[in-house]
Amino acid sequence: MSVYFNIIQIIVSITLIVVILLQVKGDTGGVFGGAGVARTRRGLERTLFNVTIVLAAIFLIISFLSALFGVRA
Repeated sequence: MSVYFNIIQIIVSITLIVVILLQVKGDTGGVFGGAGVARTRRGLERTLFNVTIVLAAIFLIISFLSALFGVRA
């Protein structure tokens, strides 16, 4: 059963990485202390943001279940 958790976790993690990289802007001013502008997310940006939250939650749940059920003595 832990093999299935590992496969699902790998798939979710790769998908999460891709979705996060799709959100990255060419402008890195905020990373290095640049002034950020507060604005609302719209359209595809909002969808990617929501997908990121869902994938992170799924990754957390799968990791917890993998640790809980995957421990074999």
